[in-house]
Amino acid sequence: MASASITIRAVQALAPGEAIWDAGHKEAVRGFGVRRQRDQATYVLKYRLFGRQRFFTIGRHGSPWTPEKARREAKRLLGLVADGKDPADTKAEANLQAADSLRKITGEYLIIAKKKQRPRTYSEVERYLLVAWKSLHSVSVFKITRRHVAARVADIAARQGAVSAARARTALSTMFNWAIREGLDIPANPVLGTNRPEQPKSRERVLSDTELAEIWKACGDDDHGRIVRLLILTAQRRDEVGGMRWPELDTVAGRWTLPSARTKNHREHVLPLVPTALALLPPRRNDCDCVFGNGARRKGDENRGFSGWSKSKAAVDARILSARRGVDEDAKPLPHWTVHDLRRTAATVMADRLGVLPHIVEAILNHVSGHRAGVAGVYNRARYEAEMREALERWTEHLTQISAI
Repeated sequence: MASASITIRAVQALAPGEAIWDAGHKEAVRGFGVRRQRDQATYVLKYRLFGRQRFFTIGRHGSPWTPEKARREAKRLLGLVADGKDPADTKAEANLQAADSLRKITGEYLIIAKKKQRPRTYSEVERYLLVAWKSLHSVSVFKITRRHVAARVADIAARQGAVSAARARTALSTMFNWAIREGLDIPANPVLGTNRPEQPKSRERVLSDTELAEIWKACGDDDHGRIVRLLILTAQRRDEVGGMRWPELDTVAGRWTLPSARTKNHREHVLPLVPTALALLPPRRNDCDCVFGNGARRKGDENRGFSGWSKSKAAVDARILSARRGVDEDAKPLPHWTVHDLRRTAATVMADRLGVLPHIVEAILNHVSGHRAGVAGVYNRARYEAEMREALERWTEHLTQISAI
């Protein structure tokens, strides 16, 4: 093995099996060399650490490695050796970190999240992590910085709004916290310290009797129409009704038992169903447990019930506007409303106008607060069924008066 100045010409002249060790000039680096194996020349560094001789491959000749750049890298590596660090170990650690891309860690996190989160919550988290953060999927989680996160959050806010940006930010932050607890030596959660998009104010819309009647009458004789009317009658959450299962229903006793896995507070919820609500249930289709919808949304999904909320609501709004303009051709659309407004409206009217006691309203809504959160609440929950049924019958009677249902 020759010792000489390593230049481009010297590297090009190497025959297979030959090597040159840097020497003979002021900038020579001891242990820096180049060797050709078959048709490829490779820059290497020979060094001794803790009494053992080691070889480290810097890289193959050609972009980006030239003799000068490889020599500078050799000097840097020898600096590590002088500090007692092994370049080989450092490279292995860097390769390991590079393998832990955001996409890889996201996949591992979603496997755990799917087991713990409610289906709708998981679906949203999955969408934000896989879609909103896709531009960073190839980046190692060890290399993602606050600047990466802040720039992407700002982009999401500009394109999709502050709500989507805030939720995407929360999903990523939660995933990083999980990754750190799993033992990944990430210095800090890169989401922390970034600006949080301003959250919208809590909605307080309560529909008037006239508006409620318009919505009821605009519901078609289809899954969405039946769901909206059940939402009005029962004051339950959208996905609880849209994901209703036949095994949860006792149509003889007029009772709907929501399992803890499908409620927001993870508590089983037993709700009386008045005859008007029972009459809205469609005939059972095939062997699907879902009352509404066509079962799985995509291959591999569990049955999730009804989908297509936005399109169906737009159709209801269009029918409401058409009915209004049938009376007044200059009529305006119904002011913006959401299906959650139906739940708020039912609770407000029952409490303020129908004389239903607050704890009974809370029982219907499956809220846990005040005395219902204590030991007494645990025992009393099952004892409110008669009072809940009476309250819902009163509410149904009110709906009959305002909309002739």
